[in-house]
Parts: sequence; C-alpha cells; structure tokens
Amino acid sequence: MNTISANRPAASPFHAGEHAIQTHIGQRDKLEMIGHRVIRPFMPDQHRQFFGQLPFVVMGSVDADGWPWASILAGNPGFITAPDPKRLDVDLMPIADDPLHGALKIGARIGLLGIEIPTRRRNRMNGHVLASNTSGFALQVDQSFGNCPQYIQTRDLQFMRDPNTRVDRVPTEGFNTFDVAAQAAISVADTFFVSSYIQLRDHHASQGVDVSHRGGRAGFVKVSGNTLTIPDYSGNHFFNTLGNFFENPKAGLIFPDFATGDVLMLTGTVEILWEDHPEVLAFEGAERGWRFTLDHGIRIHDALPFRATFGE
Repeated sequence: MNTISANRPAASPFHAGEHAIQTHIGQRDKLEMIGHRVIRPFMPDQHRQFFGQLPFVVMGSVDADGWPWASILAGNPGFITAPDPKRLDVDLMPIADDPLHGALKIGARIGLLGIEIPTRRRNRMNGHVLASNTSGFALQVDQSFGNCPQYIQTRDLQFMRDPNTRVDRVPTEGFNTFDVAAQAAISVADTFFVSSYIQLRDHHASQGVDVSHRGGRAGFVKVSGNTLTIPDYSGNHFFNTLGNFFENPKAGLIFPDFATGDVLMLTGTVEILWEDHPEVLAFEGAERGWRFTLDHGIRIHDALPFRATFGE
C-alpha cells in the first residue's frame, strides 16, 4: 500500500489520521458531511439522560509516560450527571491501582464510552478534566456522538456489592509478558475496549483521547506470544481508533472477566494491517485489522462490582 497523507481543514470534526484512512477507502467527502451533522461540541439531551442511567462507563486516559489505558468505572446508576450539555460530573473515583486514577489531572484529555449492554445502545464523549478531588471529577465535552449497536454481545448485569464499598482484594499484578492465564482469557473473549490518542497540537476538538468497544464471536482476538491480532469489521468509518493509530501507534486495552470481576489492562504498540494483509484476509468479514504488541499490563482482581451473564 502507498503512503497515505492528508491535510485537515480547520473546521473538520476529524483530524489528519482519520482523514487519511477515510480517503484511503474513498469516502472522505461523504464522511465529512456526516461528521459535521452528528459530531457535536455538546451532548444532546438524550445523551445526558443516557449517561445518567448507566451502571458503568469505559474511559480512556494517558499516563505520565505517554501510554494509553482503557478503564471501566462502575457505580450505582446516577453516579454520572450532566448539569448542562457541555459537562459531565462523575461522583466516583477509580480504584487506586487503575492508571485512570493518576491521570485525572486538570486539563487532561479523557475519552468516555457509555454502553448499555442489555440494549446494545452506546454513545461517546471525548473531553477534558475540568475538576478533580478525592470523591469524583468533572469533564468538559469536546466532542459528543452516538455509535451503532453492531458487535455488542448482550448481557444481564447484577451488582454483587455496593460500588462504593471498600474491597480487600488480592494484590494487583503487573507484567510485561502474557502468562498462560492471560493468554487463555484473551483467546476466549468476545468483548474488550480500546483506548487511543494523539497529542494536542492546536487544541482542535478532534485531538485527544478516544475509547471504543470491540466485539465478536468468542476467540475473535488471536493470541501469539505477546502479540494480539484483531480484525476490524465494518463500522461507521469515522476511524477514530485507527486514525489515532495512524498518527500515534499506541493502544490501551481492557479485557473484563464478567464472571469474576477481574480485569486485564494492557498497554503497548500497534501496527495497522491493511485490507490486503494475509492475516486480514484470513478473518471472515474483516475489512482491515491491527496487531497489538504488549509493553506492560496489570491484572486487577475483583475490580468490577457487578457480574454479567451472556445473552446473545
């Protein structure tokens, strides 16, 4: 494939990396029109209500060393409120072992995904930290938009404890290679979440951190040593994740274990696999893919206060 390049018009809702891949598939102009219509600098009322009814959200952040992370923050419905269309207040802090905890500095870019697993409904909000203290934090909206319900496995959620209850859990484990347990968990997963980012250059709203959902049949992620190969199926073609990879080939992944509440949190480097790559051709229905190589990760035991049983 030839080298891709693109210039970003100042008013575009997309950055240069997103433009590049949109151009590569021949849909640049079409997606620009769609993006101007559906990507907003504020949350519509239905999104404000949606976030307020969720039992958990997924968040993307970047640590002090420049590594992205994806995190799951769970609370009693109502722990998130939207006092106005440009702000989300979160009445909860992540557990201390979660990299998100140390990333919530004033001005830090944060990606947020609200996903209602029983209904497959999901909405995105990318923004930055307005305020933070020991009991919670506030985010200001930079971009807000909805997502289609594709590839979401439905599940029924049940809280096992109050999310605010202090838990004496097994110590968190750090690692820089996948052990047998990690490889086994990833190889049967049907759901994970991925965070990506590009550095701010001119404070354009499209720059910063994004977090998104990835799903498929159990085993859709291929594991080989410290490397994961992930198919990229048809979606909205905004390419928020791959566009970030194009400019900054790093990713943060979180694999939740809905049966135990454990989470596997990974950060590492990425290579985009284009449509003619042999590994992409081997994935039924994939339009392209990406290869993740682990740099380091953590396993947090009983991180989630809920359990979830598979639906469809």
